[in-house]
Amino acid sequence: MKKDEVPQDNSRTYGGHKKLLYATNEDGGLEGVQSSGWEVETYATVSAVEALEAQRDAALARGRAGITSPLEYHMFAKRMDMATLTSATGYGAWRVKRHLKPHIFNKLTDAKLKPYCEAMDILPEELRRLPVQEPGESPEVPAESKA
Repeated sequence: MKKDEVPQDNSRTYGGHKKLLYATNEDGGLEGVQSSGWEVETYATVSAVEALEAQRDAALARGRAGITSPLEYHMFAKRMDMATLTSATGYGAWRVKRHLKPHIFNKLTDAKLKPYCEAMDILPEELRRLPVQEPGESPEVPAESKA
């Protein structure tokens, strides 16, 4: 792409920031150019985030039904997929899939959970449980504390 063709669509996903892209300058060499976004990239990013949120919500429902372990919910809540999680933990896909089974996951020690906790930046206690409220909901306020 040429330097003067770098998209400047003021992407909402950039939050007012700019992204460095490399484009061809007048001499045919590469040059860094700031971009405020590209509408097509925004659509792809928003679609990917929506897909991960749908997977997260489905994993939460499966977790509450006892079909899968909390690990699956947290994986999607942290915007990871199986490939990302296996890469970040060093565990093979077969092992992670095994850890998605509640009866296996519930027996894991803190030492076995440590790679997951480090990859997701959460504590073992948090990894072992599902959230109380649905994603996007505000926490319930006890009746006695309401004004």
